[in-house]
Amino acid sequence: MTGEARIAEAFAGARGRAALMPYLMGGYPTLAESLRIGEACVQAGADLIELGVPYADPLADGPVIHAAGTQALEAGASMAGVLEVARALQGSVPVVLMCYANMVLAPGAEAFVERLARTGACGLIVPDLPLGEAPEVGRACAASGIALVGLVAPTTTPERMAAIGRSTRGFLYTVSVVGTTGEREALEGRFAEVVARAKASTEAPVAIGFGIGTPEQARQAAEAGADGVIVGTRLVRAAAEGEDPAGAVGAVVAELAAGLARGR
Repeated sequence: MTGEARIAEAFAGARGRAALMPYLMGGYPTLAESLRIGEACVQAGADLIELGVPYADPLADGPVIHAAGTQALEAGASMAGVLEVARALQGSVPVVLMCYANMVLAPGAEAFVERLARTGACGLIVPDLPLGEAPEVGRACAASGIALVGLVAPTTTPERMAAIGRSTRGFLYTVSVVGTTGEREALEGRFAEVVARAKASTEAPVAIGFGIGTPEQARQAAEAGADGVIVGTRLVRAAAEGEDPAGAVGAVVAELAAGLARGR
């Protein structure tokens, strides 16, 4: 089964609710602990996992995730180590890797994607991928059965949103707010408009992220029509604050899953 097919199966298998996709920073607080966090997410109800690769200049990351990435790099996290985390988790749920364009383009798109495919990972998100480089990366992903996930934001023009919606594979990552990742207090009024615009541009499932941090917000996003809900900063913060990072993150994921179940 291709990565794209596994992702489709995960969305279809969410049993009448939005699929839950926790984000975790590979290598934070350590590589071993990040794997335990991923396993806790699966046990608590995750349908997919978004696995971040720490990077020195993460343009899309807010302060909490940026700090986690910095700590992971200082602890020795590398692409090779994060890919091993992906390999260990992919047997339980589809894993979608999130990394920055330089990591993909420096070794060459084909070589990078082939390496990713060998782990069993299903998808790739590259938030700063230049428009001119997207077709090359897309072809490499298609050849290896990897879903190249497109991103759209509230500021994306209708023409560009239509183009991204046609080309995205797996799902369309829909950013709920302008800015970087991070928890927000008031989002309910934005969900319906953002989700509607995204759904009008694509036949792929629409997953909404950035800012969602509570079960209530997850439920609101699902009720607005999102096929998937992505939560990152809240979980990275839980890992930082808890004496048992995996246990703390698992507890939050369980609460989010319960919130989505109530939103059926």
